[in-house]
Amino acid sequence: MATAPWFVLSPNVLLSTIGLLRGADKTVPTPADDWRAAVVDVVIPAYKEEDNIVHCLASLAQQTMGIRHVILVDDGGKDATVPRAREYAAAAGLDLVVIERARSIGKTPTIKRQSREFDSDVEFILDGDTFLESPTYIERCVQELYQGVGIASACGTILPMRPKDRHALAQTEAFKRWHGATTYDDPHARRGALHAVWWWITNAYRECLYLFLQRFVYKGQMVFFGSITNPVGCAVAYRRQYIENLFDRYEPIFGDDLTNSEDIFIGFALNNEGYRNIQLQDVLARSEEPEVQRLPRQIYLWSSSFLQSCFYFDELLRTPFKSIRHWRKKRRDLASGQAQRVEEMRQVKEQYRQPFGERFTIEYGRPIGWTMFMSALEKIGFPTAIIIMAILRMWEPLAVTLLAEMAVSLAALMAVARGQRLAILLKGIALTPLRYALMVADTLTIARFAIDLWITGNRKWRK
Repeated sequence: MATAPWFVLSPNVLLSTIGLLRGADKTVPTPADDWRAAVVDVVIPAYKEEDNIVHCLASLAQQTMGIRHVILVDDGGKDATVPRAREYAAAAGLDLVVIERARSIGKTPTIKRQSREFDSDVEFILDGDTFLESPTYIERCVQELYQGVGIASACGTILPMRPKDRHALAQTEAFKRWHGATTYDDPHARRGALHAVWWWITNAYRECLYLFLQRFVYKGQMVFFGSITNPVGCAVAYRRQYIENLFDRYEPIFGDDLTNSEDIFIGFALNNEGYRNIQLQDVLARSEEPEVQRLPRQIYLWSSSFLQSCFYFDELLRTPFKSIRHWRKKRRDLASGQAQRVEEMRQVKEQYRQPFGERFTIEYGRPIGWTMFMSALEKIGFPTAIIIMAILRMWEPLAVTLLAEMAVSLAALMAVARGQRLAILLKGIALTPLRYALMVADTLTIARFAIDLWITGNRKWRK
């Protein structure tokens, strides 16, 4: 088995496959509240987004669901983001509230403050470098958010922003209300050929990655557990009260130093309480990706935040070791008829119903904890095994392992890329060296996290 180690078929891929084969919870939900009556505020955290802010706002102007306030929080960028946003809002009749900061304090405090300062039912976070391609994006997120009291966040599918996507949005009436011309002189097009090459490489890599994750891995998690580990934070609807409660609880402990990526910490914290983070496959948003030379920095932020959240919410990671205890509890409840009586008495039906509160997590874990445990195992195990084989000069097993892993990844990617399988296959093959290079960066992140945790004691993790 040395030539076909267990991680070729990654644990999370196997979990997702089991979930897709098993099928979703067939409970028909009976929501207690009408999603159409929900008050929605959109918060736009922005830092130096003068080239993207009009695209962001124009995508809001064509949303099918009404928005009470659009709150632009300029985080000390000191560029043309605010003047351009005000200019567009005046032309499009958009209710825009602008908050300008003298200096940057980060995205996490922005989400916290707006959850406390406004009284909406839904706090929709839309990054300044992101636009909603689907006009029904907010409507669908809110609709699904209100299918059950246990759903705390909802996001759609996120894909990279390409030049043709920017051009398509610039041709809409919502965008033309601002510039009024038949064509739009996009500042991105003036950045030069080298920028276009770096951006294409990043977009091609991220397109493959996002399709695989969101249309296979996350979809399987949704079907199996009714949740994903965390929402995609650039375009996500939160139940505002849940987020306010979350910060009220964790601010006295961590201040604003949660982790290096706020959406991962928030997702873990919500799962820890028994809430769910859901992702929709039928609505789409586009986000600007960093150029390829900046990818290691973003990999560090995301990967370190996952490890930091695993450290803070270790009871979730221990879920597999609590499975027998949880199974025995279910057996006792079934034997006593308690579970059936509770279900018969419940007037409001909800899929994937589970008790709320951290105490239950400590005692029995959470179903989504399996995903977190497997993700941590996979993140550390795969590069560790490769390093060991390289140190021991096991070149044949190493080559077979990498080829097998690549074959499995490409096969899964082609399975979810309907209508563009050949193009995705070619991109996946061409970008495999980049993927493995970034795995080296991820390995360095693991080492840095270990140093922070056990040597320096540095816990000032913040975005």
